[in-house]
This record gives sequence, structure tokens and C-alpha cells, in this order.
Amino acid sequence: MAEPWRNRARRAVEWNWRLRSAGDPRPHYVICGRDSLAYYVARAILESEPPVGGARVTVVVPERYPDNGPDVAALRGVRVVRSDRLDVATFETAGLAGAAGLALLHQDDVGNLHAALCAQAVDQRVRQVLRMFNGTLADGVRKLLKAPVEVLSDAEMAAPAFVAAALGEVDPSSFQHRDKTLRVARRDDVRPQDVVCALARLSEEQGVELLPAEQAGADLVLAEATGQPPGTEVAARRLVRARRRRRPVAVLMRAVRGFATRKIGIAVMLVLAVIAVLGALISRAEGVSPAEALYLTLVTTLSGADPDTGKPPDAQVMQVVLNLAGLALIPLITAVVVDGIVNARLALHTGRQQPARAGHVVVIGLGNVGTRVMARLREYDVEVVAIDKDPEPRGGALARQLEVPLIVGDAALPETLISASVADCQALVVASTDDVANLEAALTARDLRDDLRVVLRLLDGDFAARVEETLALGVSRSVSYLAAPAFIGALTERAVITTIPVDRHALPVAEVPVAAGSELDGRPLSSVSRDGQVRLIARTPTGGGRTIWWKDLDPRQVIFAGDRLTVVARRRGLDWLTGQCAPPAPVSRPAESVHGGVHSPAAAAPVVPGQAGAGADTTHPVHPAGDSPSTTNGGGLPDEPEVTRRHDGTGEVN
Repeated sequence: MAEPWRNRARRAVEWNWRLRSAGDPRPHYVICGRDSLAYYVARAILESEPPVGGARVTVVVPERYPDNGPDVAALRGVRVVRSDRLDVATFETAGLAGAAGLALLHQDDVGNLHAALCAQAVDQRVRQVLRMFNGTLADGVRKLLKAPVEVLSDAEMAAPAFVAAALGEVDPSSFQHRDKTLRVARRDDVRPQDVVCALARLSEEQGVELLPAEQAGADLVLAEATGQPPGTEVAARRLVRARRRRRPVAVLMRAVRGFATRKIGIAVMLVLAVIAVLGALISRAEGVSPAEALYLTLVTTLSGADPDTGKPPDAQVMQVVLNLAGLALIPLITAVVVDGIVNARLALHTGRQQPARAGHVVVIGLGNVGTRVMARLREYDVEVVAIDKDPEPRGGALARQLEVPLIVGDAALPETLISASVADCQALVVASTDDVANLEAALTARDLRDDLRVVLRLLDGDFAARVEETLALGVSRSVSYLAAPAFIGALTERAVITTIPVDRHALPVAEVPVAAGSELDGRPLSSVSRDGQVRLIARTPTGGGRTIWWKDLDPRQVIFAGDRLTVVARRRGLDWLTGQCAPPAPVSRPAESVHGGVHSPAAAAPVVPGQAGAGADTTHPVHPAGDSPSTTNGGGLPDEPEVTRRHDGTGEVN
């Protein structure tokens, strides 16, 4: 009897939300997803400063889905709609009509496309952000949909961070904005005049300090790309393909071990041992030389011998046993040949029969992320060996095209890692979607080699941070955490140009327009930058004038409406800047209420879900900006701690 009551209560809550949303002025976002990417996007929208702060968020999740990573349905302040199909009825239930944005974040390209078409039937004007891996399909989506659409790939955005961690380098990729090409580099590797801004100071005592005030003390900087492309520089300096070590004896022994199964090998060895012992006894009894004894033994074993009743009884017994051994040896030889041919074909098909390598990178899991990592490593001319349980993984075709050996097997087994020469590789990238399998593979690899560089993918960002700090398995990364800023920017219509991974953090590079009447309209440029949060690197004047870059920026210059500010910022810093550049909120005329004959203005704020009173639902309230437990610094910007605690006690490194 409990289940019908639960369903009835859920329908009542959804109906109450639909009644309230008609007059609710807050922007409404619908997020469809069940993994950590949906969690980070929903949480960031709920925690953002005005004008996005206080937004209504509806999350559509399947009826039953695995609890792997943070649960988006457990966030405070979200409305949850459970449905296994993203169709027109589901979007109508979620209140998509009139929403500010829709995020389709499932790991299913075709399913996301179908959902986007259904959403277009509900509201053609809603802004859609799709998560897709297939680039060709993504180009087609932009042509099919009439609604404003942005198609992003979390794997493509996170792959540079995995490659940089595997090679012990900063991200060797670059990005272009306006008329400049910028890249991340070490401070000592670039000229002082090419430094755009300081990104981070790295130290073992204090950890990572992002966007420090002192340019000279920064270890990582954003610099203008001059001379050779950064990928070519890195490839020439450290990422040159290591030559294979010639180990003919080891290759021969591995080939012999893989030629037949263990049981057949043991049987052959036992039969040969019996023949050798009997051959030695016959040579002693006959009094012949070792060569003649070998001849008599082989002839007797393979072709038999004529019976001789005149021989001593012990000689007759040895002759009979040798004939029996010969009868057993012939089928065993046939079995070894057949088994060897079958094993050789299987080894070639699964990739287990590989020559010894050194200096390569082993990538486990050719899914979305592993495929992107493999492709980027090959762009830098790094030798790659791939491992996957599936004989035909998503990146299998690309691996064959790039001539990357693919070993089919369980990466948690030592023999699979040995066949990939993990003990001699320069790094191991574990990028499958199973956290348990990834941990098992990393632990097995560390048993083979203690100082192996391991880059571990974990779905939950907090879990990844704790594994890296506690277990010392190497570098851990969360794909969803690295890609979330770009999805948030696309959903809230912020022009996020790229995302720079720095250690376990992500710094979005964005271009923010200044609206008329905003807080920054008419103020100097010095009011934009905030140490540790926002760094201004360029300004494009209103009317499409020439972009003024960091070299020519004067802090005393006045900001005008229509200017576009290019900044490198942390997430909260970007939220603050967006609020400072947004137009002023419209002032609504407050209603009046009468208390005992005295007229007093009543707050015109919308009803907050979870508020006490009639018709209140059971969702948690969203803290207004003034009631947020976070503190503010001297510039009025909320502090962003290294670990942000959720209501259920878990944390997330930011």
C-alpha cells in the first residue's frame, strides 16, 4: 500500500510546482541526466549568484538508475521528475515550455538527439545544450534543430587534462580567441613579454593557488603562442616515440608460452620425461653409445619394434612402455599443433601477442574519453597500446586506423598488463567508466611497477580527490568536473571559450558582455580583476572595435555598455562577473496587505519550495544570496573553499 501513496504524493508535488511556475519570475532550467555531469551542472546553477541565482531547476532522471557517483536527485532545491523516456509528455510534465534552457546530458548520442526533437515540439525557443561524442552527428544536430542549440563533448574537453597528466607536462594544446592564439605553459618556458596572466602557483605546502596576484611567482601561466606550435614543442622535447627494445629471447619465450595451453604442455612434458628415462635404461642395458641409444629410443617410440621373446623380461617391459608412450605422444603432438594454431589466431585477434615495448603509454578503456586520449597522444607521436574488455569498443575502428594495438582482456589481470608491457611504459591511463575496475587495474599495475605513473579516471570528483591523496595511486581526474564549466556556460548563455585544466581544478575562459545599466557600466577596468577569482585579459569595445589585449589595458579605462570582457576565472568568480555585467533586475510593484487596518507592503518574492504553509511541497529550499552560508571577501565576492560541503556530508574539490 505504500507505493500508491508515494506516487500520489509525487503527482501532487508536481502539480503544485506547475501551479507555482506560472507566476514565478525566476529562470527555469531543465536538466536530463543521471551521472556526475548532471550533478555538477545542476549544483552550479543552484549556487550561482544573481541573475542566475535562485533559479528553478528541474531534473529528469530514470525511474531506477545505478548509484554511481553523486546523486543529482539528492540536491537541495531541485524538482525531480522520474521518467525512463524523454518524450513530449515528459517534457510537458517537467514544465519545459517557457524554460530558459534544457540540458540533455545522457551518454547516448541518438537518445539525446531524439529528446532534442521532442523538446523542440514542446518549445522551439528554448535553448538546448546536448552532450554528444560523435562529431558528425553533432554537426547534423545543429542543422536539424530550429531551436538555439549548443553541442558539446565532455570527453573532448577532458582529454587534454588526461594527456598532460600522463606525460608529466602541462596541457600542450592551445586555443584561439579573436586574433591571438593562447596556450598554457610553465613560466620558465616562455618569454616574459608573451605572458598573458598567471594561472597557478604550485607548492607542496600550500597546494595549488589559482590566479595569484604575483606574475613572477606563478609556475603556470597563460601565454601567447609564438614560434613552433606547442604540441610540436612538447613532442620534440619529451614526447618523442621511444624505440622498441630488442629482446628476442623474451619474445621467443612468450611465443612458446602462448603456443599451447597449460594442460597440454604438462601432458607432453610427462610423456617426454617417461621416454627419456626409458631410453637411458635401454642404452645401459644394451651397452650402446648415447647416439645409438637415442636412435633406438626414437624408432621404438615412433614406429614400434618387432617382438623379441628372447630378450630379458625387464627389456620387454621397457619396450612395451615405450610403445605405449609412443601411442600417447602422437595425439599429443597433433593436439599441440592444433592448439598452437588456434591460440595464435586468438592472440592475433585479441592483441595479446605483442612485441616488447618501452616508453609508450597504455590506455585502458576505449570509450568516449579513452578514444579521445588515444587520438591526442597519437597526434603528439606518442606510441600507444590500448586495452579493452570489448572486442569491438567504441574506439576500435579509430585504433585500427591509427595503427594502435588493441589487447582484448581484463585490465585487472596481470597477464593482460604484461602483454601490454606496462612495466616498461611511461604512463598508464585508466579511462573506463567503471570506478571499481579502474581501481583494480591501477592496483595491479602498481604491483608490477611501484613507480609507474598512473592517471586514473573516477566519476565522482570528491572520490577522485580522496583516492589521489590517500592511496597515492597517481593522478586522478573527474571528466564531469572538468567539463562542467563549459556546459554551464552554454546553458546560461555565457560565452565560454575553453576550459583550462590546472591540477584538479578547471578555469573557464569566457567573454562576458557588459549590459547597459549594469554594475560595471561606467566603472574602470580595475574593478574587474579579483585575485584568486577573476583575471581580465582582453576587452573588445562596443561596436566591434579592435580587441585591446593585456599589454595595452589601462586599469583607468572606463567600461561602457556593449563592451565584451575576456577573462580567466574560477566558477564563482565567473558567476560574480556575470552578475556585475547583467542588466538591472526589473522592479516590480509590491503588493499591499492589510493588518489591523494598517497598510504594509508585502514582499513580492516568489514562493520558495519547501516553505511552511498550505500546499507546501517536500523539496528543499534554495538559499537566497543573502542567506547563503558562504562568507564574502573584501571585494564582495563569495569565497570559494577548496572543499565545498554538501548537506549530506560529502565534499567536492573545486
